[in-house]
Amino acid sequence: MRYVLMLCSDVSDETVAGQDPDMVGCGGWTEDMERRGILRGAMGLRPASDATTLRVRREEVLLTDGPFAETKDQIGGFSVIDCADLDEAIELAAAHPWARVGQIEIRPVWQP
Repeated sequence: MRYVLMLCSDVSDETVAGQDPDMVGCGGWTEDMERRGILRGAMGLRPASDATTLRVRREEVLLTDGPFAETKDQIGGFSVIDCADLDEAIELAAAHPWARVGQIEIRPVWQP
């Protein structure tokens, strides 16, 4: 089963804000997951302030600068893992260094 691990943090928390995941050791976790054949992909995201939100209403494309939701919690990156079940996904996410400075949302992927 595939899961997306969304690396999140409170951007107002000064201990987390602006930290690059590689600075807290994610590189080692990523290399281990790749070596074990679990990681299917991973990327960091630019800040939500760089986002563009798109909606279509009555055939009109509406664009907004920045995130859609006003929230302090932001997704800073994600990893896609392939594992047996939710228990294994939790174990792998708990070993991710970002879990010690932010939080990780584990979400199953729809697969046809």
